[in-house]
Amino acid sequence: MKHTLRQIFHSGKFVFGFSIFVAILLIVIIYPLLFPYPPLAIISQGTFFEPGIYVNVYDSVNAPKHILNLEDANVKRIASKLDQEARLAMRDWLVGYGIPEAEIDIEDTPKLLELWETHYDPKANIPGMTNAKRNYFIRLNSSLKGLLSTEDLIVAAKNAETGALEEKGTLMPADYVNVKEVANVRFLPLGTDNFGRDVLTELVRATQVSLLIGLVAGSIATLIGLTLGLLSGYIGGIVDDIIMFFTNLFTVIPGFVMLILISFSIGQDKRGAVTVAVVIGLTSWVWTTRAVRAQVMSLRNRDHVNLSKLSGHSLVHIILNDILPYIASYVVMALILQISSGILAEAGLSILGLGPRTTEVPTLGLMMNWAMIYQAQILGKWWAYLPVLITIALITFSMNLMNTGLDQIFNPALRD
Repeated sequence: MKHTLRQIFHSGKFVFGFSIFVAILLIVIIYPLLFPYPPLAIISQGTFFEPGIYVNVYDSVNAPKHILNLEDANVKRIASKLDQEARLAMRDWLVGYGIPEAEIDIEDTPKLLELWETHYDPKANIPGMTNAKRNYFIRLNSSLKGLLSTEDLIVAAKNAETGALEEKGTLMPADYVNVKEVANVRFLPLGTDNFGRDVLTELVRATQVSLLIGLVAGSIATLIGLTLGLLSGYIGGIVDDIIMFFTNLFTVIPGFVMLILISFSIGQDKRGAVTVAVVIGLTSWVWTTRAVRAQVMSLRNRDHVNLSKLSGHSLVHIILNDILPYIASYVVMALILQISSGILAEAGLSILGLGPRTTEVPTLGLMMNWAMIYQAQILGKWWAYLPVLITIALITFSMNLMNTGLDQIFNPALRD
């Protein structure tokens, strides 16, 4: 045992991969302790704030505010949300919807907004409308809500004990905060996403959830594959035929397609992180079963196994004591690959909109989905998606390095 552990930690690939993975785990664990802030809830949504800026977090509503002239502030606020390009785009949409162009005055802001609120439908089929343009109008519609409102905005924060939202103060729509005079200011090294949330904070929380999904999915897939592979390989006969029938059936059906169908049938409201992990695990056991079966078939006629049979030991005793220890290293490698595959599967599902429900904690796949929906890659807002891609790549790269290092140690054909 000591000799094996010495070999493992003398493997350069394993140590390098293990170091990367441990570093990611330490960041995920330590960062929330050093910066115990909730994700930002910035009032002005619809804007990607660039990396390196300072913003006030939402529990600093009692900080001094510099209020400009109300009329001038309203003009500037409306102009920032409804420029000439947006007005022309709204007119084009309304004309395509069937409103006579003569009834549309793009300079009359109240009337234009009234027409828009009355007729805009994100599901309307406008001739010549591209998907990118449709998403543009969805974002525009969100930013226009309450544009002419003069009611105060309520700023709330979660109660640390109850978790319920509590009102902390109000801001007028024309209020401006001078962040240099705000005591509670936070530096955003990765900026914010389109929802006004700190990308770094979301990235750490998303990594936690994605690692949990990968661990649950990988454990389930490995446990199912190991159990079926052991029974099929050792017992053989009709048991082997039945298990291999279902294994081959699942092999023919593309696993990701089946994963999509199951996730869609569950429904958005019921798709939590653990539910998605279980679904991934239940559709990812096939190759582990086949590989374990092949290993067990090469072991079941060994002398020590036959001796255990002659001694009258039970089936469970023989499998657990005479076969499983010989394939334990392979099971560990399979688990590592299954965890990595589970993380990638969740990312793929979430990009398609079939991942965990968005009302709960984020995942790496959901962050990619949000970046795509709000066209961060087209707008050049690299901080909304590039850190997520790098994190996914580092996790899977580290796990594959660990697996390769273990394979070189336990596989005689790969030893130097």
